[in-house]
Amino acid sequence: MRILIASQTYTYGNGQASFTIRLAENLAARGHQVMVVTPSEKMNSYGTTINGVRVERVPAIHFSILHPSIYLTPFPAPRVKQLFDEFQPDLIHIQDHYFLASAVVNEARRRGIPAMGTNHFLPENLLPFFRDFPALQRIAAIPLWKMMLDVFNRLDLTTTPSKSAARILRGQKIYIPVRPISNGVDTTRFHPDPETDRIGIRRKYNLHPEKPLLLYMGRLDGEKRLDVLIEAVSHVHDMDFQVALGGYGLYETTLRKQVHDLGLEERINFIGYVTPDDLPLLLNSADAFVMPSPEELQSIATLEAMACGKPIIAANARALPELVVPGENGYLFQSNNPVDAAHMLKQFLMDRENWHRMGQASLERVQTHNLQNTIVRYEEQYKWIMENIPVRHPGTVSRKALRKSY
Repeated sequence: MRILIASQTYTYGNGQASFTIRLAENLAARGHQVMVVTPSEKMNSYGTTINGVRVERVPAIHFSILHPSIYLTPFPAPRVKQLFDEFQPDLIHIQDHYFLASAVVNEARRRGIPAMGTNHFLPENLLPFFRDFPALQRIAAIPLWKMMLDVFNRLDLTTTPSKSAARILRGQKIYIPVRPISNGVDTTRFHPDPETDRIGIRRKYNLHPEKPLLLYMGRLDGEKRLDVLIEAVSHVHDMDFQVALGGYGLYETTLRKQVHDLGLEERINFIGYVTPDDLPLLLNSADAFVMPSPEELQSIATLEAMACGKPIIAANARALPELVVPGENGYLFQSNNPVDAAHMLKQFLMDRENWHRMGQASLERVQTHNLQNTIVRYEEQYKWIMENIPVRHPGTVSRKALRKSY
């Protein structure tokens, strides 16, 4: 198949990009011709081939005032039309609803090409500054959902990474089939490795070689609620352990100040960027993985930790309870509640004799999320669309007629 994928981001650093890169490269490895259309960071069009994937960058404006990774494509339609003429896709697969993806959908509908999407969007992730004002957050979410639905309701099918994400989307005015498919995890790269030099990799990132290590990996942004984790650590007394926060983001300065103000510099370490080669080693050197975010539609980082056989301590919110069974492979705490999070941290630290058992349970639970299963599921969706959705033209089909329960 000739598959055109549109994504606002195609550089590792967030869940959508990680999923899109792995999807595109694995599809190419299985013999499909894949083109990814994504914003350019150079203000001009250019194309490259990366691991068998043709990546086309469309002129964009850098909105660094909002976030260092945001590039918007104000007038993408002419370039999108050219790329459709050159590539002649059999179907398109969008990863978001912004300007570029919207232009791709418009062109696909104009040509009667089957179109599907994967939803990684949750309004709350764009509104962390409203987190203390839930009523305002709900009001602000209304137009954000409308923008998303205006694009996705023009598709033939959408997927989401979890059952929880599917329920959230079906709770909106979505008129197309919604099917949950895991983001997947590469178990050939992330797996238990008894040969890992735990002391060496810890020292490389300035971590104590022997103390129990609780690891977080991801963006240091507001919606991840790392402030809750930091405050929770301040409530855990008389226990010798360390927390490592890996990654970068807009809230790093704020989080560092919180750590300083609470006097936690000896317990909480900001380890910054972790190289792709080091990530599996660091996960294998940790004793547990912590995910305090209450707005995860799945959490690839948590899947990677589970694949390395680690217990998980996570917020009891959104899709995380699909991954964590309390007492079996970790613990869940009330989201945004540092006191309850502290209680679960203590419980884990006092339960050392069960760490290995919980890690093994994580390893067993993650097997259904194997990346190759995910790729096969997406190939099945592509075939389903091409075999079951007739050629369409704008305005000829009621999207409400396509709505189904899956």
